[in-house]
Amino acid sequence: MSKKKNILLAFYGDDFTGSTDALEFISRAGAKTVLFTETPTADHLRSFPGLDAFGVAGKTRALSPAGMEKILVPAFEQLKATGAKHVHYKVCSTFDSSPAVGSIGKAIDCGAMVFGNKVIPVLGGMPALGRYCVFGNLFAKMGIGSNGKIYRIDKHPSMSKHPVTPMNEGDLRVHLGKQTNKKIGLIDNVQQHAKKKAWLDHITDEEIVLFDAMNEDQMLKIGEWLDTQQKKHDQLFSVGGSGIEMALGSFWNKKNVLKPVTSWPKPKKATPLLVLSGSCSPVTKNQIEDAIAKGFVEIPLEMETFQGGSGEGFSIGASVEKILSALRRNQSVIIHTGNIREVDQSTSARTLGQTLGYIAKRVCEEIRLKRIVIAGGDTSSYAARAMEIDAVEMIAPLVTGAPLCKAYSKNEKINGLQVNFKGGQVGDQQYFGVMLHGE
Repeated sequence: MSKKKNILLAFYGDDFTGSTDALEFISRAGAKTVLFTETPTADHLRSFPGLDAFGVAGKTRALSPAGMEKILVPAFEQLKATGAKHVHYKVCSTFDSSPAVGSIGKAIDCGAMVFGNKVIPVLGGMPALGRYCVFGNLFAKMGIGSNGKIYRIDKHPSMSKHPVTPMNEGDLRVHLGKQTNKKIGLIDNVQQHAKKKAWLDHITDEEIVLFDAMNEDQMLKIGEWLDTQQKKHDQLFSVGGSGIEMALGSFWNKKNVLKPVTSWPKPKKATPLLVLSGSCSPVTKNQIEDAIAKGFVEIPLEMETFQGGSGEGFSIGASVEKILSALRRNQSVIIHTGNIREVDQSTSARTLGQTLGYIAKRVCEEIRLKRIVIAGGDTSSYAARAMEIDAVEMIAPLVTGAPLCKAYSKNEKINGLQVNFKGGQVGDQQYFGVMLHGE
């Protein structure tokens, strides 16, 4: 692949909602950015001239370490070949993962194999989203874009009870240490008061260095440090939430490398709205209940048991005719997975996400919708692919961490559709109403 010297940043997200979060912050900083569903070829990149940055919305958050390595090593090699100055493996800002599923440690190991950094920086916090790292310990607000309380991550009412990767450890060094054999150092809040050239002075044989993050001033300093390291090593691989995009974007704005975008088109009302939710978060549950109380039609996915060719099996779905009927009456619809409990945990994200995506695709082929919302980090990656979405570009910020985007697709019924991907923790109770009305 021919090198693109103008690419400042390439990121690989572990799910779709997290990837659009990174897309938002680097786009706000003024970088022309496109998010792809598959690692782009050189020809694909050339079809979007003038890019400053690009991302890949992966699905590694729901995979085993072996499955992750099979995908990440060739993906990282492709990203490296673009000549992007910074390559970022984007994880959820709550760092929910385990040695068996979505292992961030495994992603770090894959990055180390491809990029060969002497020290791999891991940014632990994202203040703009209510995620704070203090002396290596991660704290998170209950909900993003809300007034929720702040908890240490292992005491968080939602993340400590995640159905697949519950967070039971607050110290990210201990948490990640269960996923990789590499030694992990820390640049804490106190060390960050020293001159930036001295930040690594106490790092000896550590191969990973975790950064505390509490406020925007720290993010700017970290962005400068990251950019300095990149200039020393030509290309820098890093890991963390969208704090990486915020840190680098802030520094590039300060140095006039990028000009921040402060004015965006105001989205208009999109009636009827179709919402597809695979989220198990209590935040999303409250948002669904609020929307139903305000007139959204609720259509839960149902599981039907049947006798297949090889014995007992099951199918999951919802009445498309019922969905179409409501939408044709100009009623907004929420399809959710809240009643599904029997799907095997190891395949639930794929099974439920694909089901939601196929339903959305069928609906769009019957009715021309303006906007669709997909909720749920684990399921969103599969839903987007089932909808045949090839790439998205940010249109406008509506709720921090979940921008409104335009979809690119070879399917003319999907191409140009406004899409919003929402993580389980994102938004206040009126979220779906905001997406309906555009404000």
